Amino acid sequence: MKRTILLALAAIISFTGLSAQQKQADVFVPIGKYIQLGDAEKLSAWFASNLELDILGSVSSCSKVQATQIMKDFFVNYTPKAFSVIHKSGKAPLTYAIGSLSAGGEKFRITLFVMTQEKGNQIQQLRIERE
Repeated sequence: MKRTILLALAAIISFTGLSAQQKQADVFVPIGKYIQLGDAEKLSAWFASNLELDILGSVSSCSKVQATQIMKDFFVNYTPKAFSVIHKSGKAPLTYAIGSLSAGGEKFRITLFVMTQEKGNQIQQLRIERE
């Protein structure tokens, strides 16, 4: 009886751990969707209150409001056509993804660093470079 309870408990713990990993990996799905749509407002819901942006070599530490405006400007100048995540790595509390963005007739590499905290997942750093 004890063995059955222990096995059931181990299965629950394993499933819970897997579920947490899946949730962490899934964070890049909505973020990627908003990048592809060029929706800076919805993307900004994922921004930390202060984050680092590196947009085509212009690096700045900025507030969520400033970062939203910078991303709006980027999307106006480079209208997104397609975005895909090509690599994900890391473990909570810090994970990252590298994606490829086709926008404004050019190709860009986007790197996202996401921190998992009690209040949820937040983008700590976003980097956009020409490929």
